[in-house]
Amino acid sequence: MNDDRLAELERVRPDDPDARHPATTSSHVFDLSAHEQRRLSAVLAATPDLDPGAVLAAEVEAHRMLYSGLDAEQQAVLRMLVDAGVLDA
Repeated sequence: MNDDRLAELERVRPDDPDARHPATTSSHVFDLSAHEQRRLSAVLAATPDLDPGAVLAAEVEAHRMLYSGLDAEQQAVLRMLVDAGVLDA
């Protein structure tokens, strides 16, 4: 890591009394973006028949079917859960 990046990390570190003593601190930075790119490409290569649009459409349809045909009491409970943030609308 270059010194400029290390200095930047030191600037954004919270004010910790122990951080003032370089001998007692160590800086570790893990950039997992390259690993995530490899993981995603491996998943996509292993599932050539995956159609994300079709998956999303099926989820939307399942959501619609799940909450269709509710009676008034069930709709009130659903509204309460959505308002409380327990369920997505």
